[in-house]
Amino acid sequence: LEELSKEYKEDIILLVCDGAIWHKSKTLKIPQNIKITHIPPYTPEMNPIEQIWKQIRQMGFKNEVFRTLNEVVDRLCDTINLLTKDMVKSITRREWIKYIF
Repeated sequence: LEELSKEYKEDIILLVCDGAIWHKSKTLKIPQNIKITHIPPYTPEMNPIEQIWKQIRQMGFKNEVFRTLNEVVDRLCDTINLLTKDMVKSITRREWIKYIF
């Protein structure tokens, strides 16, 4: 979080997390420009990263068998690099986010 905060020190960063226990550590030091909110339990459709993974699967992983793990990693990297900033925004934008802070 410190590195993220330093990289985007002029921005307010909203991290949307699921209910994993490591996302709720009481000893976690959260920089002032980072805000964390949690989605309700059992609502994967609200987690923006789930839709990114869905897009990645549609773009690069259609009923294909890979011979090696390296082929999978290479395809994943290639597919992620095809995602544009506007595409990610359109997939992950949630109206409810603007009302949190």
